Amino acid sequence: MPCSQPFSDVTQKYLCRFREILENMMTGMTEAEITDSLSHNFIVQMIPHHRAAIEMSQNLLQYTILLPLQKIAQEIIKEQTESIQHMREMLPCCSRQANSQQDLCLYEKNSRQIAHNMFSQMKNARSCNDINANFIREMIPHHEGAIRLSINALRYPICPEFLPVLQSIVKSQERGIRRMKRLLRHGG
Repeated sequence: MPCSQPFSDVTQKYLCRFREILENMMTGMTEAEITDSLSHNFIVQMIPHHRAAIEMSQNLLQYTILLPLQKIAQEIIKEQTESIQHMREMLPCCSRQANSQQDLCLYEKNSRQIAHNMFSQMKNARSCNDINANFIREMIPHHEGAIRLSINALRYPICPEFLPVLQSIVKSQERGIRRMKRLLRHGG
């Protein structure tokens, strides 16, 4: 949802890059190779999700001078990079744990709905010439999607080694949302 005034050149560049990142994430998540392992499926869909958070944060860091938001973006880059590394390391082992067709069907149905809602909220996030506010309004539904996707996965039998990663995603994303909402309310 655009603002009533025209976007500055800087805002246009920021938003253009955000849209590219969002499109790449949507493609990466929806075209990931799905198997009979729920753990595998979560990992291959969450890696492009995390990569998008890293790229969104890097995009923001080109423009923001708001120190608390710089810190949040830097933490997102660090945490998501580490999480991708952990998921890649676990993928071979976790891919061996097969799930029932019923569990896979229910998991995928819920995951598709969660992803669809997240994509829609991110696409329709209100935009204005305040890049800091834009980033927060884009990143909150991104984080909320990660939480919902993780909680959905935790409802089914998954690779036991993967449990701490899912729990960490939920905890870190909830913390990030609280911090960003506080910044948005108080204008930095």
